[in-house]
Amino acid sequence: MNSKIAVIGLGYVGLPLAYAFSEKYFVIGLDINEDRILELNRGFDRTLELNNKQMEDALSNGLSFTAELNDVATCNIYIVTVPTPINEENEPDLTPLIKSSESIGSILKKDDIVIYESTVYPGVTEDICVPILEKSSGLIFNKDFFAGYSPERINPGDKNHTVTKILKITSGSTLETAHKVDKLYKSIITAGTHLAPSIKVAEAAKVIENTQRDVNIALMNELAIVFDLMDINTQDVLAAARTKWNFISLSPGLVGGHCIGVDPYYLTYKAQSLGYTPNLILNARYINNSMSKLIADKTIKYIVKSDKKLNGANILVLGITFKENCPDIRNSKVFDIINELSEFECNVEVYDYWLDKNIKNIKNINFIDSLPFNSHKYDAIVVAVGHDEFKKLTSKQFYGLSKGEVIVIDVKGIIENFTWRL
Repeated sequence: MNSKIAVIGLGYVGLPLAYAFSEKYFVIGLDINEDRILELNRGFDRTLELNNKQMEDALSNGLSFTAELNDVATCNIYIVTVPTPINEENEPDLTPLIKSSESIGSILKKDDIVIYESTVYPGVTEDICVPILEKSSGLIFNKDFFAGYSPERINPGDKNHTVTKILKITSGSTLETAHKVDKLYKSIITAGTHLAPSIKVAEAAKVIENTQRDVNIALMNELAIVFDLMDINTQDVLAAARTKWNFISLSPGLVGGHCIGVDPYYLTYKAQSLGYTPNLILNARYINNSMSKLIADKTIKYIVKSDKKLNGANILVLGITFKENCPDIRNSKVFDIINELSEFECNVEVYDYWLDKNIKNIKNINFIDSLPFNSHKYDAIVVAVGHDEFKKLTSKQFYGLSKGEVIVIDVKGIIENFTWRL
């Protein structure tokens, strides 16, 4: 099969995948965001997943980007990497997946293969996406066209575990298709592939990866709450416990982003639709979602305890992205900390050198472009994200930023002299 690949969705997942495939195949990247397409065709990736040299190489390899559906009509493999968010009720929002399927269906041809990478609950590909493809194309599934599922495992900001270095799960709607999909990915994935026996198994494997991590982090967060009540340093406890060979090494913290804080809701939604309430998973979600309020409450407590005025207090928040060394702010729980502090009429300023200047116009967020050392301006400082540059800040610098008693709330466990640490 002479593969001509269209990658649908050019975010943190789709762009690196398109780049990897472009080294061996004809590839076109499609995204509905026209500004994103203009930037990519100029060789700039604002997600920073690809550097300027990689973008230059990609364009030299013939990789092109478009916002026009007809530009990918000649392709025979369509790989869908659009987001799968949740709504305000924490239920799956399949709108991007549905619209992508409708668009692909309108140009689908005989023998084409549509591969989904977006995280979903088991059954979405064959029960929801495939019927849309059939309706939009007029073609018959597993006769005229075929489907596959190969879940993404991208870790935004991670320059070691890049797409080709992460073992890939593959699957297909027929045995022959499964082997075609596996062969396709195996041609670029140096870490190898794992061919799952069905699409539903591959879907389930992906959704439990992040669910397992969410539950384990929730345990660490709950332990941190308990140890705080006992006046025991949680980081000291974990350092001691990690000396056992089979202790799972995780730390307490905020759980945001578009994966760990979202994917479990896909599984719980499906479970509840079948009449089962997954209490452990839901309780883990509750614990992790409550950590922002805990951190804000601790900040307020120490401001009041130091006899500083709470109303009008100046608070500096270091970092707003959902994780360290990454510009991604989607579903960042730092926003919740800021909102909690703002309800007490505190003046909150945010510094994050990873954030693109073009997105520093977020409503109700007051960004500063540099740290005002020696200003003695802030009543409290919240180290919310573990960016590398924040790890280099010294006690002297924190003193220069602080007004009166130094109050440092260390969410990530990276500051040597802290007032309170999660």
